[in-house]
Amino acid sequence: MTPSGHALALRAAECALTKKAKRVLILKVSPLTSLADYFVICHGDSENQVKAITDAVEDGLRHEGARPWHREGYSHLHWVLLDYIDVVVHVFYRDTRDFYRLERLWMDAETETLGEPDE
Repeated sequence: MTPSGHALALRAAECALTKKAKRVLILKVSPLTSLADYFVICHGDSENQVKAITDAVEDGLRHEGARPWHREGYSHLHWVLLDYIDVVVHVFYRDTRDFYRLERLWMDAETETLGEPDE
């Protein structure tokens, strides 16, 4: 059985942390939008790390029976989006995350921080 909602977001965040993702956040956006129930936002310091984080999330969630409905940005590795319908995972390259500041756009969302804060 595929986990849904918070359990899937938490598992995605845990998988990202295995590749040392930075500033890992889970945002509960369901009260604010119909796009998804949760966003997972994190970043890596290099394109190789963004790729590793993305691959870890996909592999880890596949073991849970979840496959992304849509994936974008994997060929450029500056903002990779994995859409699991209820959960959307955003894996950024650091500078791209700082530019778009998604967490500020959704600052009214209930937020959970995982792992160590970014230096």
